[in-house]
Amino acid sequence: MDGRKQSSFRYSSIIFFYLILWPKKTPLYVDGFVLAVPKKNIEAYRELAEKSAQVFLKHGALEVRECMADDVKKGELTSFPQSVLLKKNEVVFFSWITYKSRAHHDQVNKKMMKDPEMNAMMEGKGMPFDMQRMIYGGFTAIVDASK
Repeated sequence: MDGRKQSSFRYSSIIFFYLILWPKKTPLYVDGFVLAVPKKNIEAYRELAEKSAQVFLKHGALEVRECMADDVKKGELTSFPQSVLLKKNEVVFFSWITYKSRAHHDQVNKKMMKDPEMNAMMEGKGMPFDMQRMIYGGFTAIVDASK
């Protein structure tokens, strides 16, 4: 093979590798939650969230975040407080659990449903928040940037 053909073959092989064989990154999948917690129950909620986070991580979730509002105003049309019908004595929480993909999410949640520790938490004493006003859903990440 002459030099030009050899070089062309080499570049074609590299392009083939990157376009066809290079593993594609599967988009992350996120479960998101917005809920209202009575101020008197913040510590009980934190304890429940810490315990459940450990169970999610044990079964493969990548991260669990529980965030309490400290700069969230009521809007005219939409807002976090309006979305959960926030009462005067409550605070909004915004939380998420991250997974490798939707398929990974489904695997982790299947294990979660069978986990005795998680079932005991859900069947125990009353929840420290009103589950009927919790908003949740699953989302495919379209931007994944971090430092």
